[in-house]
Amino acid sequence: MTYPRNALENIMNVRSAFVAAPLLIFAYGAIRIVDGFDGEKGPGLAWTTGHLAFMAALVLFVPIFWEMRRRLERNALATTAVAAGFVGIACAFAQFAIDLVVGFSAADHAAMGPLFDQVKAVPGVSLAVYDGGPFLFYIAQFVLVTQLAARRQVRAWTPVLVLLDFTLPIIDRDLIPVGALLLLVSFVPMARRREEAAPRHALAHA
Repeated sequence: MTYPRNALENIMNVRSAFVAAPLLIFAYGAIRIVDGFDGEKGPGLAWTTGHLAFMAALVLFVPIFWEMRRRLERNALATTAVAAGFVGIACAFAQFAIDLVVGFSAADHAAMGPLFDQVKAVPGVSLAVYDGGPFLFYIAQFVLVTQLAARRQVRAWTPVLVLLDFTLPIIDRDLIPVGALLLLVSFVPMARRREEAAPRHALAHA
C-alpha cells in the first residue's frame, strides 16, 4: 500500500517538530550552563550556538501550534491561542535576535550590559520583547495542551509537564534542560499519535 508523498512528508515534518523542538530547547539550556563555567555568559561561540538552537525551536513551534489547532478542530479558543502563540513566538525570536546582535557587537561580557540597556531604553521594547510578549508563547502552549487533555487526546498529566517546562526556569534558569526534558516527555506521545494517524489519513485521500 502506498500513500501520497506530500501527505506523508507533512506528517513526518510535524512529527519531527514535536521531538526536535524540546531537544533544541534542551541544547540551549545545556549550552547556557556550559557557557557559564567561567563565571560569565557570553559573548562567544557558546552564546551564539545556544541562542540559535532556541531560535530554531521557536520556528518549529509554528507547525506544532498549527497541528494542535487542527486536532482541536480549529475551534475559537484554539484559534485565539495559536494567534497569541504566534505573537509570542515573534516576540521571543526578537529577544534572542537582539541577544545575538549584542553578542556580536560586544568585545566582552562587561560590554554587553550597556548595549542591553540601550535596547531596553527604547519605549515599548522591554515590555514587548522581554517582560510581556514572550509569555504569550508559553500561555498558548498551556491552553492548547489543556484543551487536548480535556478532549482526552493527550494524558491528563501532559498540561502539568508543559506548565513545569516554563515555570522551572523562573525558579532557576539552570533548570531549563530539566523543563525541556519534561516537554519532550509530553510531546513524544503527540508525535506518535500523528504517526499512527498517517495510514488512515492517507487511505482516506487515496
